[in-house]
Amino acid sequence: MTSKSVLPHGEDLDQATQVRLSQFMDHQYLCASLTVNEVRTLLEYLTYQEVNKGDILSEIGSVGDALYFVVQGQIALAFVEQDQENEIASAGPGEMLGEMSFFDKMPRSVRLVAKEPATQLLKLSRTMYKRLKSEHPFIAIQIVEHAIVSLDRLFRAVSTNYSHFSHYLYRTGK
Repeated sequence: MTSKSVLPHGEDLDQATQVRLSQFMDHQYLCASLTVNEVRTLLEYLTYQEVNKGDILSEIGSVGDALYFVVQGQIALAFVEQDQENEIASAGPGEMLGEMSFFDKMPRSVRLVAKEPATQLLKLSRTMYKRLKSEHPFIAIQIVEHAIVSLDRLFRAVSTNYSHFSHYLYRTGK
């Protein structure tokens, strides 16, 4: 797992990667209400992280200290039962992860694990979020709104999966 600052002074990431990340963020729901300068400001608070297939971002029972935005690849939300990892849902490019435990400070109920090699993420630590909230409240509000939409999508996906499984299991609707 490698982490590098995104924009603070540009010394850690090459310019092409910085441009690619800026363009990626410009096209995300999170940044729809942000100006170009606000997107650039947001990137100053984020850390670029690349993980390999099977790397665990966070474990069940840990309290979330970061939000993650998937740039490339897939992250599974999984639980472990009898040494078997079971995927509940997954998140791909443009999706946010870790928001429940991050905001309610309760232990995680699922494991976040990379499903693909060279999965790329942007990480917002709790410390940087607190700074962002104080220094750029409008941007912080956009993150909270994005978290609400993200949780809604997750809830709908899990509800739909449960509904389909229940129909199959109990043969309802005949």
